[in-house]
Amino acid sequence: MRYIILSDLHANWEALEAVVRETDGLYERALCCGDLVGYGADPNPVVDWVRANCALVVRGNHDKACTGQEDLEWFNPVARSAALWTLENLTAENGDYIRGLPQGPLVEDAFQLVHGSPFDEDEYVLAADEAGQAFGYLECRLAFFGHTHVQGGFVWNHSRVETILCTARTDRQFMKIDPDCAYLINPGSVGQPRDGNPRAGYALYDSDEHLVTYCRTPYDVEGAQRKIRDSGLPAILADRLSMGR
Repeated sequence: MRYIILSDLHANWEALEAVVRETDGLYERALCCGDLVGYGADPNPVVDWVRANCALVVRGNHDKACTGQEDLEWFNPVARSAALWTLENLTAENGDYIRGLPQGPLVEDAFQLVHGSPFDEDEYVLAADEAGQAFGYLECRLAFFGHTHVQGGFVWNHSRVETILCTARTDRQFMKIDPDCAYLINPGSVGQPRDGNPRAGYALYDSDEHLVTYCRTPYDVEGAQRKIRDSGLPAILADRLSMGR
């Protein structure tokens, strides 16, 4: 089976549209590691597409915050402002869909989907020691996660946990899955990358070939920025898109 793995779309329709256009015919099943909304100015077009096209979706922390399921006290002022804006602008139908999203992990074929970590959906897995703890909770040797907006992940090779680094110099990076190892794979953020590469990030996974392809694609950043500024959302949410931070 050929999969596209998406995460952290964050209501950025221009980014999602570019990914969809680029991957036409390259996958049979679409999956999402959460955070459909928050930060961006197009929550409804993004959620509409996910509802119509994604077979499995786990909820993210912004999905909870933007639909009244999370205490906004723990959000910084910019994220809180964006969550309140999204809550006001989501259609009732899309709000109900997001509120019904399940908490990860979810199992698909022989791998798992989570938002943050397999033991805590809101936990950031950014370092090898954090990944080492997370590996102990996996039910499968392969899991896809999001939340950090950093494309790459971690591999456990029985003796230690190593970081998988993605280079900003290429549009495609291939990695063969070794059945004797365990993997935590972050496909990157479609809508708000934070790894210094402003291009939309996602992953393709061929379960028959045991091959993960990390992908980046350019999109209309200026168009997404213009919508954010015109909507009245905090301007910093537009500024950061061009920096990938």
